[in-house]
Amino acid sequence: MLLQEIIKPDGVLCNAMARSKKHCLEILSELLARRFPDVPSDDVFEALVERERLGCTSLNKGAAFPHCRVKGIDISTAVLIKLSEPVDFDSPDGEPVDIVFGMMLPTNIDEDDKTDIRCVTAVLGDEALRARLRAMNSSKDLYEALISGAEMAWQANCA
Repeated sequence: MLLQEIIKPDGVLCNAMARSKKHCLEILSELLARRFPDVPSDDVFEALVERERLGCTSLNKGAAFPHCRVKGIDISTAVLIKLSEPVDFDSPDGEPVDIVFGMMLPTNIDEDDKTDIRCVTAVLGDEALRARLRAMNSSKDLYEALISGAEMAWQANCA
């Protein structure tokens, strides 16, 4: 699957204000639920919190990948938030997080979904892309930077 099929321009938020990791997950859940009107954002939030209890989704170097499975959806969807101020995300490296890529998947995931998860992790591991995302100041520019900057990493790891 192409990254553009998972994340849409209206799923990107630049310079968001989050007071904490929990608040960040609340913002993510609202953005993720937009694509599925029948799925309450509270359900998404609870699924994200439950996933965090299993283990921190920080990828180190200021990036995190909170993701969860949610009943009532049949395709994966994702959102990206660049925080105006980093928050403590319980990262193994101790660095606060300012780049947050959230993903919601169906309860029954297939190989394509697993590949998408691996691809997102690879993309967020790209130091140059993270720096480019941090330099953006609008949601539109952030989306374009993600899509154009992730293309090479996505193809290398997902094609």
